[in-house]
Amino acid sequence: MTSRLTVGYYVHHQGLGHLQRARNLGDRLRATGLEVVVLSSLPRPADLDESTLGWVELPRDDEDAATAVDATAHGRLHWVPRHHDGLRRRMSLLSRWLDEARPSLLISDVSQEVALLSRLHGVPVLSVVLPGDRGDRPHQLGLGVSDRLVGFWPATATSMVSGLPATAASRLVALGGLSRYAPAEAARAPAGRRRVVVMAGRGGDAWTPRELDDFGARLEGWSVTALGPGHWVDDPWQELCAADVVVTRAGQSSVAEVAASRTPAVVIPAPRPHLEQAHTAAQLASGSWPALVLEDLPGPQAPQVLAAAAQLDGEAWDSWCDGRAGDRFVEVVAAMVEGR
Repeated sequence: MTSRLTVGYYVHHQGLGHLQRARNLGDRLRATGLEVVVLSSLPRPADLDESTLGWVELPRDDEDAATAVDATAHGRLHWVPRHHDGLRRRMSLLSRWLDEARPSLLISDVSQEVALLSRLHGVPVLSVVLPGDRGDRPHQLGLGVSDRLVGFWPATATSMVSGLPATAASRLVALGGLSRYAPAEAARAPAGRRRVVVMAGRGGDAWTPRELDDFGARLEGWSVTALGPGHWVDDPWQELCAADVVVTRAGQSSVAEVAASRTPAVVIPAPRPHLEQAHTAAQLASGSWPALVLEDLPGPQAPQVLAAAAQLDGEAWDSWCDGRAGDRFVEVVAAMVEGR
């Protein structure tokens, strides 16, 4: 690779997981000599030095969603509303960047429309596949035209995604759970009062302060730390490592970072499109990973549930997140850039 080779990295604007993943992987790709440019509706993070990742802020295309006309193009795409100024400017800017930057490839994390647009410009596409049922027409199209596909779960987790045609499934490589933190850095807190960390989330699937208060009130003998609305922290690593149990939703980043901390978990999937978290939770429930899967925050039996979870062997998370997912991703990108 040379420093003059450019890779585009499209980042979906909802939630924090896509952005965290792009920053993690973008730094790794830059270390190989690639120039990495993020393409996203998100603004450049204030703490991201301009000398690191390039950034192209795209116009939003989800305004006036309630009045959008034929937003799915007869069910063939996810979001392409007719006569939408933001969509037109967005796709025009992407096309201009593809023409001027002449990237070696584009990473889509995730947009089937962006994957299709890139391929229509003759630019190879590496698409990130999320867990869940991806058998709808837009996924069939976007993933179908992608040159390679990657998923951030272990190869032994064979039920994370469904609905892919055989031709696409054959191009899918499972890289393992991707965490911002190296598993070797985890260290258990000294013995004392048992601690539970509740990763409550930030989006529409976050537990409310009332729900968290009610849950904490049921946990006599436990020290409860809630990370969520009103108590958000950008770096939860020390809290995760000090906990005896973590209660979390089944988002990819959340599960990977709990796994990296080697802390047993209670995993409660949130209702998400395409059954994304339901697939992850079902996979965890069917395997040997140190997680108890529930449908909701436990009621009166909460102390017993946490006690049972605390008895699980946190080191068994090693097969979910071994710390090498980022290295494997770089290897996939290198092969594509080099034409292998």
